[in-house]
Amino acid sequence: MSNDVIVADRLTKVFNKRLVAVDHISFSVKKGEIFGFLGPNGAGKTTTINMLITILKPTEGTAYVLGYDIVREGNKVREVIGVVPQEYTADEDLTGYENIMLCADLYGIPREIARKRAIELLELVELSKFKDKKVETYSGGMRRRLELACGLINRPKVLFLDEPTLGLDVQTRAATWDYIRLLKKEYGMTLFMTTHYLEEADALCDRIAIIDHGKIIVSGTPSELKDSIGGDVITLSIKENVDVSEVIRGVENVKEVINENGVYRVKAEHGEVTAPLIIEALRRKGYTVAKLSLTEPTLNEVYLEYTGRALRDIGESKEAFRTQRITLKRARKR
Repeated sequence: MSNDVIVADRLTKVFNKRLVAVDHISFSVKKGEIFGFLGPNGAGKTTTINMLITILKPTEGTAYVLGYDIVREGNKVREVIGVVPQEYTADEDLTGYENIMLCADLYGIPREIARKRAIELLELVELSKFKDKKVETYSGGMRRRLELACGLINRPKVLFLDEPTLGLDVQTRAATWDYIRLLKKEYGMTLFMTTHYLEEADALCDRIAIIDHGKIIVSGTPSELKDSIGGDVITLSIKENVDVSEVIRGVENVKEVINENGVYRVKAEHGEVTAPLIIEALRRKGYTVAKLSLTEPTLNEVYLEYTGRALRDIGESKEAFRTQRITLKRARKR
């Protein structure tokens, strides 16, 4: 019996017959793991989730959630999943408790069972004291925790989290991470999450798929992805306005040198040993190192390696920017 909870094969979504949002992606998610889609806004992350949760119909390809076809067996899929969307969906005129009960009604959960679950979930996300307060009085962190509780009311086997900490401050984000870890540890839940926060993907995900322009570029565990770079990263610049790439390439253990406007990104084995050798080689040629830093591979380095740009430097579409602004505004509302 397969251990795969989600299986996608050449999943594709094209809008208006020309905009390819998701481009023939294939991946699988194993039972009990936290699987992450990492990429910038507009990369196809939310579109993928919307197909998997049956909101959007794929243009091409297939996908299964717990063995159910997302197109032919959409009702079955919706019965076994929970969703925490990027946007805040709770009714601000209702209390936290009333919002959870409303979600239970939508799932057709009997009232007696729903009441018990709602109390348990409010306790889980530490909102018991605020259950009778209207959501309009909730902070951004409280709203996010309420969204999480609503997504769990049907006791899903798979939980989809779309940018779960967007707009939250550092402390609240860390608390949300703890709740996500708890769902995996205590309930053995399978979680599929999207994020454009590198540290979030690194801290939470068992496996990550880097997605850009609707395509999966590379996937693996955080350690596997970092190891795939093949060495430490040395970043340096010199005082002189000349290209010293060839000098650096001649140093032992140096595997690759990229000159980006006078800043050299050097991939090397044993960086702590190689960095002094580079400095000495440049000194012998009469050049002076102005700045130098040594880092072990990070997910940003991985993204840079496979896409040619840093994730934090990628621009957003107007639509993505507008959506993020709305979310941030709601998150900051007191």
